[in-house]
Amino acid sequence: MESSLEFSNSFSSVSSLPVRCRTFKVIVIGDSGVGKTCLTHRFCAGEFPCRPDATIGVDFRERIVDIDGERIKLQMWDTAGQERFRKSMVQHYYRNVHAVLFVYDVTYPASFRGLPAWVEECRQNSLGQDIPRFLVGSKVDLRKPGVSQVSREQALRFSQTHNMTLFETSAKNPQTSGCVGRRDCLARDRNGNGPLEESYHQDTVEAIVTAVAARLRRHRRLPEQLLSKGCSSSFTIPADKKPLEKGHWACSC
Repeated sequence: MESSLEFSNSFSSVSSLPVRCRTFKVIVIGDSGVGKTCLTHRFCAGEFPCRPDATIGVDFRERIVDIDGERIKLQMWDTAGQERFRKSMVQHYYRNVHAVLFVYDVTYPASFRGLPAWVEECRQNSLGQDIPRFLVGSKVDLRKPGVSQVSREQALRFSQTHNMTLFETSAKNPQTSGCVGRRDCLARDRNGNGPLEESYHQDTVEAIVTAVAARLRRHRRLPEQLLSKGCSSSFTIPADKKPLEKGHWACSC
């Protein structure tokens, strides 16, 4: 499915050209409590909600991004992670989707183990592998050494298996630039020495938004060369078939 197109005219000048804006539907899925609502707030409003409530049904937010002079509108669809809040609208939610963000909480391994179920739900709702997919680990600012959590290596293996682009970020404490390095932590090792250093990686929220918009700008569900060629088909009527008598009709499917 191709993206929808929007045109806006400036009435201040007769010679002004329409501004082309392509609109893409991006769904954000994952278990309840992984931070989907906070991420979409940060993506679209540039802020962290003070008191985020559990999503009941679907929330809808928009963000326009400029990619090489082209305006890309991302429609972020945030759905409830609990099945009882979303069961009646699943088919509508997955309709006309251009990209999928799979979100998990890096500090909560159960949310990572739940990702295959979300991948399967996409398959059941006819979202093929040609739909761009992104894996987003949230709440990296809450990582602590010595506590069970999802490592970047685990996430990388999963993303490579399912053809996803991996990001790790924080909606609450976003970085102005991506960072990779080490930070001091308060925990101590087995011998009581410390503080320990912990490796970390954090992508910026803006980097994620830009990557999604840029990928969608390049993406085509139906190659233009196929459209230019068009499509044709033909069929033959077997010679042994007798013509229908007048006044009768039949359908063979």
